[in-house]
Amino acid sequence: MAIVYFVIMKEPMVDNASRADAHKPMRLDKWLKMARIYKSREEAARACEMGRIKINGFEAKPSKDIKVGDELVIKVEKHYRTLQIKEIPHRGLSAKDAKLAYHESTPELSPETVELMKLMRRAEREQRPPAKGRPTKRDRRMIERFRRK
Repeated sequence: MAIVYFVIMKEPMVDNASRADAHKPMRLDKWLKMARIYKSREEAARACEMGRIKINGFEAKPSKDIKVGDELVIKVEKHYRTLQIKEIPHRGLSAKDAKLAYHESTPELSPETVELMKLMRRAEREQRPPAKGRPTKRDRRMIERFRRK
């Protein structure tokens, strides 16, 4: 005759395992994708390789393990985003839940600063880039005229 024992648990074991996983480190590129900072892991890895992401003040490689409490500084176009990691998700999150994985402490820019940045970008675009390679036919004729004088 076999005796069967039943153990009554208040919480399922799966929850305890997932809680332990919440503090495990995760690759930076994977976290950036899970937190929906970048659309793909490849895009996140490319940003790391270009030096646009720093962890706790140091440039980061895509394979760098991150943990809860790390501070990320991400360069987006002409400004920087500062993120504090609050959670390490281990599956895809909805857009609403993804924002709960980090705390953004990027200061808001005043409207005057935003307008000034727009003007600076427009001025940069309007400036003619320096000539590269061989001169065009028009440039060559102008150079010849200049040398004759």
